[in-house]
Amino acid sequence: MEILVDTVNLEQIRRYNKTLPLSGVTSNPTIVKKEGRINFFEHLREIRRIIGKNKALHVQVVGSTVDEIVADAHRITEEIDQDVYIKIPTNEEGLAAIKILKNKGLHITATAIYTAFQGELALAAHADYLAPYYNRMQNMNIAADQVIAELAQAIKKSGSQTKILAASFHNVEQVTAAIKNGAHAVTIGTDVVNAGLNVPLISAAVTDFKNDWKSLYGDVTIAALK
Repeated sequence: MEILVDTVNLEQIRRYNKTLPLSGVTSNPTIVKKEGRINFFEHLREIRRIIGKNKALHVQVVGSTVDEIVADAHRITEEIDQDVYIKIPTNEEGLAAIKILKNKGLHITATAIYTAFQGELALAAHADYLAPYYNRMQNMNIAADQVIAELAQAIKKSGSQTKILAASFHNVEQVTAAIKNGAHAVTIGTDVVNAGLNVPLISAAVTDFKNDWKSLYGDVTIAALK
């Protein structure tokens, strides 16, 4: 299972790169907007420096025509490195661009997936990752769990190395459901990570453990025991 964070906030990336078993970072124009008008390429290069070469960095194109998408992809890899996963929306223009870019040896994440049909087309085009939008599907009354399960089955049947990178989560229950239904990776917003790790019951349990220890040994840690 791969865990990625969906943010370009450098402080948050540094934090979770230290604390989580982090596999990488994902971004899109909406995520970038939260940081304001940053020096785009230098900012992404700093993310690469933080996470290192062995973790995945996914960066989305903004071009809408095939030529624009291809040009965006080449500029991203030229400015950062050839290991970046280029996120491309799974529409007609995107699929055409994916074919071109895969023939050039680029890494591709097919994104904005809402249906198994889209995912299967991206799978046939040899995208490295398929990114279904879990919460957005649910908001549109699309069975997100079923779509992920169908794509997982299609990948298994084809023997492909393509992975499902589930995205767009509103809460930790959705993350758990995506994994349960076959997602190989999830990218999670820092708000959802924070919510998942700051459940009041967790804090209560930690406090109980500390108090029980203190009742026996006082304010002495295990490391300081004599």
